[in-house]
Amino acid sequence: MLKIDAIHLREINMPLAYPFETSFGLTTGRRILLVELESDGHTAWGECVAGEHPYFSDEMIDTAWIIAETELAPRLLEAELSSGGECPDLFKPVRGHRMAKAALENAMWDLEAQVEGLPLSELLGGTRKVIPCGVSIGIQPSPEHLMDKIAQEVGAGYQRIKLKCKPGWDTKIFEAVRARWPEILLSCDANSAYRMKDIDHIASWDQFNLLMIEQPLWYDDFYFHAMLQKRLETAICLDESIRNRRDALAAIDMGSCRIINIKVGRVGGFSEAIAVHNAAAERGIPVWCGGMLETGIGRAHNIALSSLPNFSLPGDVSASSRYWTQDIVEPAITVSAKGEIVVPTTAGSGYPIQKDRIEALTVRRTTLHAKARVTA
Repeated sequence: MLKIDAIHLREINMPLAYPFETSFGLTTGRRILLVELESDGHTAWGECVAGEHPYFSDEMIDTAWIIAETELAPRLLEAELSSGGECPDLFKPVRGHRMAKAALENAMWDLEAQVEGLPLSELLGGTRKVIPCGVSIGIQPSPEHLMDKIAQEVGAGYQRIKLKCKPGWDTKIFEAVRARWPEILLSCDANSAYRMKDIDHIASWDQFNLLMIEQPLWYDDFYFHAMLQKRLETAICLDESIRNRRDALAAIDMGSCRIINIKVGRVGGFSEAIAVHNAAAERGIPVWCGGMLETGIGRAHNIALSSLPNFSLPGDVSASSRYWTQDIVEPAITVSAKGEIVVPTTAGSGYPIQKDRIEALTVRRTTLHAKARVTA
């Protein structure tokens, strides 16, 4: 049984190495909630991907902290679980708050992998030895800056280039990129920036031979995405709309998308991420792993998840150096010249934590301890 002795919640503040802009706005640094579990001499970590504001989802770091401290962590301290996969049932009375749940559940999977002496990827059911990597490029100050950025990432070997877009930063940008790089694997991500009045405009993007158009319409929509998909030759990929396996099945059956982005925090943890992966695989829908500006802790978990067999498209699991001057894992996560990451084979996540670095970045913390357990 996996008995938790203590749970440490920490907020760290980390400046991004480069600003990252989407249709939500510009991000220059991250407030990040980290979860540390202590259990019988083992230490395991999880990362909450909720942002500073409730823009990508209705969660934010401050709500996640409250839910983790007052609801989820106490339940976990009182429980005796045999696997991380039992966390969804344990947390079921708490509605929503999937990113907070994922931080604790994923740490439990990491703990289980350490106790069993298995790589986290193997415990999750992964089969890939290496994973293909793409890169997400934010909205830039100018088209010239964007071209320089793409040239840098193509030169680094990334297998897919994804461009953030919004009204006014789309068609002309795609034209310029395709004129210079007609053959690269290219996609775009709108983060729900468009509406049905833009349907003809979006349909014109078929000319650019995009791998996919990610979440062009409302963040909680299937119906209008299905209408749009009928107008497009290009595949729609859903991100924010997919919260669980049921959503994935509904979107696929309605024809709302032909590709699904799985973000482990968005769906509530590894258990639901695996369920979404399996549902898509059963219906021949490819998936890939999206990124949320994670530190090396969350990035290592994304690597493990991406080793599952239906993660057949390059994900947003890129090198630490694209986001952080100094990461909180050692060694930092790197991508080969072929645009690949080797999946770790050591027990747990495979990326040791830089505890001193985390301590230096910590601005808030609390610790919850298990009550004394009485053995009959």
